Amino acid sequence: MSTAPHVPYRLQFSVEVPGTPEQVWHAVATAQGMSAWFLPTEIEEREGGRLHFAMGEDMGSDGHVTDWEPPRRLVYEEDWAALMGKEPDELSPMTSEFIVEARSGGTCVVHVTTSGFGTGADWEQEWWQDMGTAWKPSFDVLRLYLAHFPGQQATQLEVSASHPGDAAALWVALRDALRLGDEGASVDLLGATGTVERVGERRAVVRVTAPVPGLVTVSTYGDGEGTASASVHGHLFSPDAAAYVQQQEPAWRDRLQGLTVRS
Repeated sequence: MSTAPHVPYRLQFSVEVPGTPEQVWHAVATAQGMSAWFLPTEIEEREGGRLHFAMGEDMGSDGHVTDWEPPRRLVYEEDWAALMGKEPDELSPMTSEFIVEARSGGTCVVHVTTSGFGTGADWEQEWWQDMGTAWKPSFDVLRLYLAHFPGQQATQLEVSASHPGDAAALWVALRDALRLGDEGASVDLLGATGTVERVGERRAVVRVTAPVPGLVTVSTYGDGEGTASASVHGHLFSPDAAAYVQQQEPAWRDRLQGLTVRS
């Protein structure tokens, strides 16, 4: 029986961000730009160029650029089958398109479309729903990056810890432990002072100002099988950021591992 992909999947949304088309293009279509608000990224900035998103230790997604029209349109494909450990005839490549549209008043709208074809398996629809839940909030970080750190190179901080229970209960424990207030509230994250810029479902983005400036996202997500993970993902913008990350990663790991989840 053939498992050739035939069921379409599509995720589409638009976000308004500050900046000129050239600034926004740099953020969404270059390795330095994407690494400053999303995942560590490698991209050959041309049509046909190689693409790689790092997703953790020994994990990543590979692809290539299929359309390159600066500063307006980028299209790339990722090997969805390889990423999922499936046979090539089960899943099509996953295609993402970014269109940058200039608006008056110094802003742009970024139109994002990600699509692919599968076999209609239950896990495929769930995977696309989860991707939308994780992908869209990243654009809050993009908006803040363009507002406060456009064009700057980021040093990333990435720490997570798994706990028994569900993501909602773990989020309550994480938010309480970090004393995260509402949007606009001041906060101290293990000695890093800043402001809560965005609070969403099991996720908050903090703009830190000292001792190094940057953006820190704290979140929780379900791992399945009765466990959930707490995560801290920082994009820091300072010559001192690498030393700061090396110093702070153990403290963040201890804090996340030491969370107490109420039953």
